[in-house]
Amino acid sequence: MFGKWVAVLVLMMVGVGLVAAEEFGAMITKVDGDNVTFYKTQSKKGEKPEKGEAATLTAKNAKVHQGKIQFNKEEKKVEIAVGDAIEGGLKNEVFKLVGKASIAARITTTDDNKSITRILVLKPGAKKKPVD
Repeated sequence: MFGKWVAVLVLMMVGVGLVAAEEFGAMITKVDGDNVTFYKTQSKKGEKPEKGEAATLTAKNAKVHQGKIQFNKEEKKVEIAVGDAIEGGLKNEVFKLVGKASIAARITTTDDNKSITRILVLKPGAKKKPVD
């Protein structure tokens, strides 16, 4: 009896592990209300990033932040940290550049990959609202 429960628990943990949020580099090509069109980017060290297939996901309640690119000297790799929140989210002026140029970003999706939960803008230009 106990062995069956262990087997069930192991299968459940494996199933939950397979359904996980995805985080990836992307170029945002269009923002239409709460819908964000982008293509994933993949790059290998020393090579130009490869352009993936275009996709559109909803970002209704997504948190939008400036991404801080940092170099980890100990691990000798680039890391992206969450920076300041971008005032107005997808309505910020930085997203009005889309169409003229793509915006580099780090996107995090929900577990089912049907909507965006966080966007880290990697291209400079997103400014915070000045404090009065």
